[in-house]
Formats: sequence, C-alpha cells, structure tokens
Amino acid sequence: MSETTNTNEEKKKPLLNGRRALPLSNSNDEENEVPEMEAFGLIPRGFNPKDYLRVVNIHMFKEPHEINKQQHHTDKYYSPKLIVRRGQPFQIQIDFNRPFEPQTDQFWLEYLIGRYPQQNKGTYIPIIVGDVLKPGEWGAKITHKENNSIRLSIMSSATCIVGKFRLYVAVWTPFGILRTHRNSTTDTYILFNPWCQQDAVYLDDEKEREEYVLNDVGIIFHGNINDIKLRSWSYGQFEENMLDACLFLMDKAELELSGRGNPIKICRVASAVINSRDDNGVIAGSWDNTYAYGVPPSAWTGSVDILLEYYSSKQPVRYGQCWVFAGVFNTFLRCLGIPARLVTNYSSAHDNNANLQLDFFLDDEGKIDTKLTKDSVWNYHCWNEAWMTRPDLPVGFGGWQVVDGTPQETSDGMYRCGPASVQAIKHGHVCFQFDAPFVYAEVNSDIVYSRREKNGTQLIEKIDTAHIGQLIVTKEIGGDGMMEITEEYKFQEGSEEERLALETAVMYGVKKQSTQDIVYQPQADVDMDFQVQKVVIGSDFKVTITFRNKSRNYYTVTTYLSGNIVCLFSFLFLPSARNFDVVIKSSEYLSDLLDQASFHFFVTARIDETGKILAMQKATVLEIPTLRIKTQGEMVADKEMSVTVEFTNPLKQTLENVTLRLEGPGVLRTMKKEFRIPTNSTLIWEVKCIPKRPGSRKLIASLNCDALRHVYGELNVQIQKP
Repeated sequence: MSETTNTNEEKKKPLLNGRRALPLSNSNDEENEVPEMEAFGLIPRGFNPKDYLRVVNIHMFKEPHEINKQQHHTDKYYSPKLIVRRGQPFQIQIDFNRPFEPQTDQFWLEYLIGRYPQQNKGTYIPIIVGDVLKPGEWGAKITHKENNSIRLSIMSSATCIVGKFRLYVAVWTPFGILRTHRNSTTDTYILFNPWCQQDAVYLDDEKEREEYVLNDVGIIFHGNINDIKLRSWSYGQFEENMLDACLFLMDKAELELSGRGNPIKICRVASAVINSRDDNGVIAGSWDNTYAYGVPPSAWTGSVDILLEYYSSKQPVRYGQCWVFAGVFNTFLRCLGIPARLVTNYSSAHDNNANLQLDFFLDDEGKIDTKLTKDSVWNYHCWNEAWMTRPDLPVGFGGWQVVDGTPQETSDGMYRCGPASVQAIKHGHVCFQFDAPFVYAEVNSDIVYSRREKNGTQLIEKIDTAHIGQLIVTKEIGGDGMMEITEEYKFQEGSEEERLALETAVMYGVKKQSTQDIVYQPQADVDMDFQVQKVVIGSDFKVTITFRNKSRNYYTVTTYLSGNIVCLFSFLFLPSARNFDVVIKSSEYLSDLLDQASFHFFVTARIDETGKILAMQKATVLEIPTLRIKTQGEMVADKEMSVTVEFTNPLKQTLENVTLRLEGPGVLRTMKKEFRIPTNSTLIWEVKCIPKRPGSRKLIASLNCDALRHVYGELNVQIQKP
C-alpha cells in the first residue's frame, strides 16, 4: 500500500531536467513568502525572539529632496518608493530595539527579486556589513551610529538586475535567523546608471546624460527631405506609475530576471514587445487610414497615456505608426536609465528580401507593377538609438545601437529589429548581430528600376544610388533644433570609404548591386525632373514635369504620373526643354488623404522610339495649420493657472467629431475634449491646471478628426518656484 502511494507522489512531482532545478523566474511582480523565523533545529522552550536584537524601523531617505534621489538623479520620478541607480552607494537607516553591539550582534541585509530567489542568478543578494565598499560590487558599511540607530551606506553591483527589489534585514541568533516581516514601503527600484563607469550604459558627458536620460520631452522630425516638419513628444518617463508600467513590459516579454541587467537583451525583447504583431505587445499599428475603435496615430501627444493604458488593460493600444512606436520605446529606455534618442531617416528603404537594393518593377508601358514590386520607400522612418557597450562584438562597435519597435520584418521569428551597432553599419560589417543588413538597406540601398522584355530578359532602366537615406537627424542636445547624424551611418556617397564599406557588406554575403555589375544603357540624351508646388491643405496644387532633349532627334514620350492621383499624357518631344503642369484639385485628394497629409509621386516616361524608360519618385507634404497655445496669469508651481488652445478651420466644410488633446509633463496630465468647428470659425478651449514642477516645461496639443490629421501646437513655459 505504502509503495503505491510513493509512486503516485513521485508522478506528481515535476521532472527536473538536470539543468534547471527551479521554474523560470520572469516576473518582477511575483514573490514567495520569506520565513520570519528560520530555525537551525529544535528550538528550546525558553527561547524568546524579543530577547535578541530586533529591527523596529527602516528609513529609506526616499523623498525627492533627500540624499538618495538627489545623488542618483531619480528625484523627478513621481514615486513614493526608493529609486537608485546601480553601482553607486545609497543610504538607509535601521532603528533597533536597543543599541547595536558589533562584538555580539550579527545582522545582514537581503535583497530579493521575483520568485524562487537564487544567489547564483542574482535574484537573491545577501549583504554582510563590512568595513569598506568596493566600487561596483554589492556591499554595505556602517557610516554612523547613534543611540539605537545605525546609518548604512549600501553599494549595489554595477551589473545587477534592473527592477524592483524587496528588502529584508536578517538577525542571527544561536537558534535561528530572525527576519523583518514583508514591508512594501522598503521596496527598492534599481536602475541602469549612465553616471557609473562600470555600468554597460556609462555615458561620460553630463550634457548628453541630461538630454538622453533626464529630458522628458523630445522632438520628432517628420515631413520629407524637402520640407522637414517637427513636433514635440512627451516621453513622460517620470510620471506616476510609469516605472512600473515599463518594468511590466519585461514581464510581458517573459525576459528571465537574470537577464535584466543586460541592456542588449532588454533592447532585443523590448523592440518586439513595443509592437503587438506576435505577442499582444503595447501598440497595434495601422497604415490604412482606418482607425475604428482607437486613436489615430497622429492624435497622440506622448507616451504616458499609451503605456498606462497598456499596463492597466494588458491589451494592445490602438493605433501607432513609426514615430509612435519610437516615442514609446524612447520612454521605456530612458525610464530604465538607458541613454536613448529618437532618430529620423528621410527616404528610408524597406528592403523586403535583404538583397540590399530596392527593386521597382515596371510594366511594358512604364507604370510601376504593384504585383511584382514588394520593396518600398518611406518619406521618413523613425527608430531609436540606445547607448551601451557591446562585449558580444569586437572592440569599437559599442556606443549607439539602432533599435526599432515598428514591425517591418521578422528577426529570429518575431517582429523586432536591433540592437544593431551604428559603427558596424557605417563600415559595412553587417555580419554582426542584430539585424544590421536590414538597417544598412534602410540608409544605404540603391533603387533599381527594371522591366521584363517579352522574351523574358530583365532590362535595367535606371539605378538611383543617392535617393535612400538622404538625411538622418535627431534632436540637438539642450535645444529644440535639429542635429544631423547622417555621417554616423554612412560615408559620403561615392567616396572611397563608402565603396569600401559597400565591398565589405558584399563580402559578408549580402548582395548590393552597383552600377558596375550591370550592363545597361540608359537614355542619356533625355533628362526628366519634376517639382511639386508647396500648398496648404484644402487648396489645389500643381506638379510640374520638366523634360530636356539634348539630342537632335524628335521623340514621342508617353508619361505616367502616379501616386494618390494617376494621370497619363503623350507628346512629341523636339530638341529643347518642355514643362508640363498637372493640376491636382482638393476635391480629388481630400476624401482620400493619407494620414500623413503627404503624397508620394512616381513619374515614369517611356520614349517610344527607343523603348527606354525614365523613372523618378518624390514626396511632398501639405502645409497644415497649427494650434495656438496661450497662458494667462502667473505660472507658479502648486498654483492654479489657465491654458487656452485656439484653432481656425481652414477647410470649406464643417469639421465634425474633432478631438483636442493637451498635455505637459509636470504641468498637466493629458486632457481631451470633443468639438464641432464650422467653416471659417475659430475654436477656443480654456483649461485650468495646477503645475507640479518648477522649471522650463512644455505644453503640447493635438487636434484630430477624419478630415484633418497632424495638427499640432506647442508652447514653452517657465514655471516659477512657489
């Protein structure tokens, strides 16, 4: 009978595979109970725990004005908990029931994270109190003793897990260990530390740390290469509950706790969980101009609403496009202490088959064959750079790493991209992980226009080597201006270094065709160019196509203009220059306006006598009226102030279901209101708020409705101390 019972019990036990005695620990929130009394054996009858040293209270010095948050640059976090950065000492005070006697009393600290804490995984950290603190290693020493209290200086490891730790104080007695009971007010958040030389994210420039870690508002550049637009974005990494929301993303991605000290691993899993494609991640993308049951991407003013909604609902937030994915990713990185910036690449390639070139296939008439053409060019694309060492790569490839949360292609089975070393991309070392070939193509691929003859041979009509990655920018340090970083990604087009980088990329098995590889005869005696008139949304505008015939021949040219509008015309081309104007009426484009309020035009022209095709593409952005923001009265922290948003309807129609959003980190949480604005009328919305934080702040507003998108406004305000 007893034998059978044993066998059943054995069946119930989980099988251990010899390598992992405990289940995976990949949630920062889960925890086990820790025994308050851990006996060494049988406890004698007369034992009374109260006879021994006992902890009465623990002071964490966790207020924003106190030493820990001041020294660790965490005083901006709206959190009642202690938040410190790893590899740097912080202070706590322990009050005992009697004076501490070093000769006879023995106690130690225990920091625990997640379930099943283990010392070899870094999830259970016992700290014996010693005489010295070693830089970047766990340790503690007494700095002050008075009456029943001691002050401790605690050093965390510069490589420790980033997350929320639980603190226990354990006291040794001859019969067992006495621990403090579970007290969530002593929980300690440990973050990355760009101020610590031993940390993988160390950044040695104070102004860069101010910008890339502590700045909670950024600038996103959009528009196109000929018409650069900018808007502010509220990262809001210090707002209430944002730290917990960001740590939750690592739980959602099921990143094992022991991997959460490594910025490479964190960036890799975060770039997958920022989008919802294969893991129900934070943001659902939409690029088809339909946003039912969600917020259009252009209406968001910052990351706070998105991350907090995801944290509470655990469901993807609708909707995002590249700048929204990048804005939220930037918040996540800065919140954890990883230096990060948002980057815009103008004329960004999406290379579908990783051959480092964009293949545009034309049909017999010279029109783009949409069935065959899978590659595409985006007016602009936003991604992020995160700063870290890369011990997994050869020396010299640390520093800025490209990470991208926009779902474009899968990498190791999930929609994610990076971290890819910017240095490796520049020098063509696309063999180094992660996803360097894809990023290389985004900034440096050629566009190859080709068509298939009736006998099946492929004819190359044109190779454009300079269209992709024309300009790569980010926000300047300490201001709202633009900083160009194109040279960090690529050498000057056509230079010897650029050719060498290209040959290196080809050597690593990634084929980027160059003009030398292909024999093709372009129509050298005819030039084509086109210009798009700048115009305010709601007005007609024209596209002017210019041809130059440099030969003495007469040619017949059939021209296609395609994009949001398609038109066709033919003409006899004499040896001279000719201009053609194509007028695009607002009535034709307003109902079908893309979310970007931009047009991407392809012009292809077939010369009938030679069969040659000329091809070119350009984008243009419509001018959109802005919101005007004003303030009234004095602007003082903890005193009510008034903010007004104004907007005049520029369209020849009433704007229905208009949503206005207004936010400003440290001044007001996001406010929303619905309006209806008749033609030619001006809307005025007044909001009262109480700013919390003094200093230079920014108010950001957006207006959104089906007829108008990408309407923004912003205002810099100086909040005085009370």
